[in-house]
Amino acid sequence: MAESPAMRDTTATFTGLVALAPEDRLRADAYRALGRLLAAPPDEQTLALFAEAPVSDESNLLAVAWRMLATSAGRAIAQQVEDEYQALFIGLGRGELVPYASWYLTGFLMERPLAQLRSDMRRLGFERQEGVSEPEDHAAALCEIMALLTGGDEALETQAQFFNNHIGPWMARFFRDMQQAPSARFYRAVGQLGEQFIITDQRYLEMVDRSDAMPVDPTPPVTS
Repeated sequence: MAESPAMRDTTATFTGLVALAPEDRLRADAYRALGRLLAAPPDEQTLALFAEAPVSDESNLLAVAWRMLATSAGRAIAQQVEDEYQALFIGLGRGELVPYASWYLTGFLMERPLAQLRSDMRRLGFERQEGVSEPEDHAAALCEIMALLTGGDEALETQAQFFNNHIGPWMARFFRDMQQAPSARFYRAVGQLGEQFIITDQRYLEMVDRSDAMPVDPTPPVTS
């Protein structure tokens, strides 16, 4: 998925066009996978990709979450996942979850976190996609931006600043809520993966700098 629901990149370098460290490629792929699952329900082909992706047999929580997602994808039926997505994120006026930073940080939509995000997006060279009504602080859009920042040539400091401003303060909580949502079946595994990956990436960004990078746990993510 090259574009999020509410964002288009105008300057970033895509994964594969620059020499990425292995840990950065893993991070970019994980953000891209989460963005894809949050932007729209997966079809049969996408579920098959997740089900067949190689996973680690390590015992850490992130590796376990990848295995759980692969298992859930292998058992899922696309139409049922589409219905689940509808109940979770759309509903009859509102879904069980509200996947926006402003909502989680202020209790309201279209608040100050969105204004700050739009300012940072302009500075980084991202612009809103024409014809899209979704606010840019949708969780899918934020994961897509992080995938582009991580998969391009942006400095770690830039990645960390964006993460700390727009993802770290709320997204792990959002993924925890996803695991508890009444309609969550397949998306319970997505929530487990999202929570563990956000926690892992926060630690990575806190500990690593470009001069002496320590690799993140190399649990293979799904390449979308």
